[in-house]
Amino acid sequence: MLHSVTVRDYMSAPLVTFSPDMDVLRAIHLLLENQITGAPVIDKLGNIVGYLSEKDCLQVAMDASYHEDWGGKVGELMTPEAMTVESDASILQVARIFRNTSIKSLPVMDENRLVGRITRSDVLRAFEAIR
Repeated sequence: MLHSVTVRDYMSAPLVTFSPDMDVLRAIHLLLENQITGAPVIDKLGNIVGYLSEKDCLQVAMDASYHEDWGGKVGELMTPEAMTVESDASILQVARIFRNTSIKSLPVMDENRLVGRITRSDVLRAFEAIR
């Protein structure tokens, strides 16, 4: 039964996104305000060009502590290769990704378009719902 449950069934949308030229302090504020651990970085055409996570943002705190540098742009701190998952992927496939990596959320794609995100908590909700 779990094989028939898809990412689409448990993903969340709308989605917080960042642009590469956004001020990183603004991005940190949005992460905190929306209680999320990361978000995709998209270019002007809507293509994913990276992913900014809480872990990436910790560099700002370290730079501020050592060099009194409190800023920067999202594009300077983001992880350039964003792992994504298709909306019709099995929830089990996503569970394996989360178990085998330190990733906490993934952008969800449908026909090369960003349509949402799926988190570890979403996967756990799916497992709880089908028991």
